[in-house]
Formats: sequence, C-alpha cells, structure tokens
Amino acid sequence: MEILEKIELLRKEKGWSINYLAMESGLTQSTLNNLYSRNTEPKISTLRAICGAFGLTLSEFFREDDNEDELIRRVKCLSQDNKKALLQLLKNIK
Repeated sequence: MEILEKIELLRKEKGWSINYLAMESGLTQSTLNNLYSRNTEPKISTLRAICGAFGLTLSEFFREDDNEDELIRRVKCLSQDNKKALLQLLKNIK
C-alpha cells in the first residue's frame, strides 16, 4: 500500500477530515492538501507528525498489514465504554 493510501485509510477509519488531521498533527491544511493534489510522498518529519496524530510510530505505520494490525487500529478508535465491552466479550470467548 502506498503512503498516501495508508494515510487516507487511517483518516477515514477515524472519521477525520483533512482539516482535523491537520489540526491533530500540527500541520497546515495546505500541506496535507498539497500531498494529495501533487500525489507526493511526505517528508519524514511530516509523516512523523501524521503518525503522531494517529497514535502510531513510523515503525507501526510501515509494518505490513495483517489482521492483528487492523484489529489494533480499530480498537484504538473505540470509546472507553466500547473498549470495556469488547474486553468483556473477549474474556467470555473460550
């Protein structure tokens, strides 16, 4: 998966607009818009800021997708109440 595709996937999973991602990452909206409009890969410093907004390290961002990674990403997006409910469900599965 390409870097911009992965950013887009993570952004959509969280339900974030580009403007909200800019706010969370400390980047300008024009910086993010330029990445998409020019279809260019971000500089490491920009990607680090984006990853920080998503609560990821660069290593986690570049790790190959598998079921465990998807599960972790989805759990991170849950509310505290939903996390507790999921934990209880998992405890009941034998």
